This record gives sequence, C-alpha cells and structure tokens, in this order.
Amino acid sequence: MRTTRRRRPGAVALAAAALTATLLTHPAHAARDTPAAAAGHQDTQRAIDAAVAAGVPGVTAEARDADGVWRSAAGVGDLTTGAPRGERDRFRVGSITNTFVAVVLLQMEAEGRLSLDDTVERHLPGLVTGNGNDGSRITVRQLLNHTSGLTDYFSDPQYLDTYVLGDGFLRHRYDTLAPGARLRVAFSHPPQFEPGTRHAFSHTNDILAALIVEKAGGRPYEDEVRERIVEPLRLRATSHPGTDFGLPRPSGREYARLFPAQPDRITDVTEVNGSQFWGDSDMVSSTRDLNRFYGALLRGWLLPPRQLAEMKTTVANPDAPGSSYGLGIERLTLGCGATLWYHDGGTMGSISLVAMTEDGRHRFAFNFNGTWAAETLLPILDAEFCEAPARSR
Repeated sequence: MRTTRRRRPGAVALAAAALTATLLTHPAHAARDTPAAAAGHQDTQRAIDAAVAAGVPGVTAEARDADGVWRSAAGVGDLTTGAPRGERDRFRVGSITNTFVAVVLLQMEAEGRLSLDDTVERHLPGLVTGNGNDGSRITVRQLLNHTSGLTDYFSDPQYLDTYVLGDGFLRHRYDTLAPGARLRVAFSHPPQFEPGTRHAFSHTNDILAALIVEKAGGRPYEDEVRERIVEPLRLRATSHPGTDFGLPRPSGREYARLFPAQPDRITDVTEVNGSQFWGDSDMVSSTRDLNRFYGALLRGWLLPPRQLAEMKTTVANPDAPGSSYGLGIERLTLGCGATLWYHDGGTMGSISLVAMTEDGRHRFAFNFNGTWAAETLLPILDAEFCEAPARSR
C-alpha cells in the first residue's frame, strides 16, 4: 500500500524529513452511534490512539458495518489552541480525487461519449508531446490504471523546491497554478517506461484524466463530479476548492514538516491555493461522505456492471506486495487474509484512506492532519478489518 510501503510523492512522502515523528499528543475521545458498534471497534480505537501517541496531531475516523456506525476523533485539530480533532471534520483527500474522476469517465464510456481505449491524443490533441512523450501511444485506460509511463510532475526536484518544500512553499502557497504548468514540468522529462508495460503512480495521469472529462463533457470537471456523484449521493461535505486557500468548516488545521535541515519544525500548511492540486488531489470531503461514496460505488449504484468490472480489473503494483491497481481504485489483501478495495491520498498536511470489503457493507475511512508517522496507517487498517473477522470478510 502506497502510504505505508513505499514513498509516494504528493502523499505521505513530500520529503523524507516530513515523516519524522513528534511527541505532541492530546487526550483521545470517541463518539459511537450505537453500543454494538462501540464494542466492535475497540482495537481500532487503540490503534488510532497509538498513532496520536506516535506523533500524529489528530485523527478522525468513521466505520460502517453490520453493527451500525462508529465515529472517533483523537488528538488535536489545532496545535496552537489545543482544540481537539472533530468527528465530522472536512479535509483534503488528495489522490482519492482520482476515484471520483474515474467514475465520471466510466459513466461517460457507458453513455458512448468515449472509450477507455481511446488515445489521449484523440481527446487532447498535441498536449502530450516532447522528450519522447506521445499522447497517441497512451490510452485513457492507461491513465486511470497508471501504466502510461508518464513522469510524475511531483517528483521533479525543482517543482518540489518551488511549491512543496521549505521557503518555496511559504513563498508560493497562494499562487494560482494552471494544470498546464504542472504538465510542462512532467513533459520536460522522458517517459519512465513504454506505455502499458508496468504500473507506476503518477499525478500527471490524473490531471490528464480530468482534462479529458472536461473535453468529453464540454464543461469543468468539477461540474461533472458534482452533478453525477456529489449531488445524487448527497455528499454535503464534499467540494472542490477552486482557487480558495482554506478549508470549509468544520475542519482542523493541517501540518507538515517541510524543512529537511530542521526535521522537528512543524509548519501549518492549511492555507494553500487549491488550484495547485487541480484534477489530481484537490477535493475536500469527510469520513462520512467517503464511506457513502465508496459504498455506493461497490454496490453498483454509480456504474453499470460492465464498467464496474472494468474499474475492478487490476494490474500488479510492483512496489506494494499484496496490492494491485484498477481504474481509480486499488485492491489489497491484508496479512489476515481480508481482501479490501481502497484508495489513499495526501496533500501537504493531510493523509486520508478509505477501504471497504468486496460487498461494500463494511467501510472505513480515516484522516491524519499531519504527514508523518505513516507507519501507523497499516496497523489502524489491520485493527479494523482483521481483529473482528466476522465483520471483515
């Protein structure tokens, strides 16, 4: 799994220094909707508390299963005031945005507006070019399952120094950044490999996928996501920021370690222009909305059977044993044998993960408002899905 088993630029590993633990803690608290749910999630609560003890500023989580709804919040939402993390906090979901985009593209395929085997060149002529990059050799499907070979713009050292790390972030955090600027960074590098030969996650793919949504739909991708998914499912905490800087309330602050030479320095990165993540990591949501969205998806409420089957057709992830990547969604087998569909994502100061069983009846979403102590993510997932097998499989 990306957030726990390898570096993933733009998620948990903005830089190696961002993963150093801190000892800032706050008393944990939990709110559970039913007594049965409370009894079934004690191990998960202990794992969440351990993440806070390991240095995560705060955690918010929600599980839904046969016993009901369980919500928990632990740690702090604001390191300055000491205000606790909220159970209904909104947060940036990072690359979980990809699943929303993939659903829209698959709906468009079902409507006959495009084919997954269309080339990128067909929809975005002349855009993917230079240094061996060729949009006529890459398909929409390869964007969605990250087998395009395109270099991740987020791995470019100059981009990291300008927009992600240290003083560069502080100087440019309020800049409006067009998608084309990030694509030019990506296409200044040659491809990593021939299209279709292997999987490697690249935020560049996701920007292109969002642009194809716009080309096929004739309107902003945000409108397509809102009218096709957000409004029908009544995802009231889910939104796109546009060029806004902050988070809608209720929400906590978000934190990162941006200075490699000062590994203990924690920076409040809550305010950042949303355009810098457009199309690949810009959406804001809540644990409740993520569980509702993924539950509807796995139960077949958003896609016809053929498109859902295409989404769940995976390619091997060579960097994450036990994990494989579909079209905007991933498959993971835990050590206990539980098989999940999931996606993770992160931005400057936020790590999020949503996972569910095959039938969508057991769902779990949680968020860290800090981008370190990533080693505590998998124990939380294990506690939720492995400690109570009757609920998990």
